[in-house]
Amino acid sequence: MKNRVLDTACALLESLRPRSWLKNVFLFAGIIFARLWSPGAVLVTALGALGFSLLAGSIYLVNDVADRRRDILHPDKRMRPVASGRLAPGTALAAAVLLAFMVLSISFARSRGFFTVCLAYFIMQLLYSFKLKHVPILDCLLIAMGFVLRALAGVEIVSDAGFEIIISPWLVLCTFFVAVFLAFSKRRAEVVALGDGARQHRAILKEYTPYLLDEMIGVSTSASLMCYALYTVSERTTAQVSPNLWMTVPFVAFGIYRYLYLVHMRNMGGSPEKTLLSDPPMILNILLWLGSVIAVLWFFPAPPP
Repeated sequence: MKNRVLDTACALLESLRPRSWLKNVFLFAGIIFARLWSPGAVLVTALGALGFSLLAGSIYLVNDVADRRRDILHPDKRMRPVASGRLAPGTALAAAVLLAFMVLSISFARSRGFFTVCLAYFIMQLLYSFKLKHVPILDCLLIAMGFVLRALAGVEIVSDAGFEIIISPWLVLCTFFVAVFLAFSKRRAEVVALGDGARQHRAILKEYTPYLLDEMIGVSTSASLMCYALYTVSERTTAQVSPNLWMTVPFVAFGIYRYLYLVHMRNMGGSPEKTLLSDPPMILNILLWLGSVIAVLWFFPAPPP
């Protein structure tokens, strides 16, 4: 009995996909670029990231139950706890409801702005899981909107805690297009890896070809770089953040080009978080970019008004 409970607990934890919690670092975008590094702001944002991770985990559980029959046909997804039979669908759904209720109820009591964003994310992801993921192009755009909502959630929870913070529209747009880039790259990796079996695994994959996805990846790549570059040199950024943030652009460019290299030459990209955390040059570049941002904001801040 004890072993069964432990096995179920481990399967639940695996289904929450802790590795995917990396996506929730986008909640910290607001305080990083607003130079709001007080311990209180960091703690509040970290708690928000934890809550968002659990809320996203509830969606993963629902999605795994909805896709369990198709996941069996996938070479990697068939090992997921629900698809492999290690976690009962009823148990997964019960855990999903409990987690979602817990996060939404606590956020409603603590931060109405954060609650609103979380609720919007939860509803959007449910619609995605059961209907909208079968609509070509929109499926990837909705994935990208999830990252935008993460960035907005970080701003809202810090604002409701009493800190003054505003996020640049250019930074929001950059987040969106980077996420679109990752989503289309993921679709490309799935189409290439599954080959003729792509249609059997997921009907939406029959709507895509590598050539079409390469075209859309190219557009989102250009938009990502342009939005970030424009953010760093915009009048608002130079006046309120730093006039030298443009110095970090080369790291962003290398990161995007390196990711393209991994997708096309190493057949990676099917799991963005795994791709980002398994390639040493990519890891080093992320650390250098983060270090350069902190250095620029620390040593070359915008002059006081």
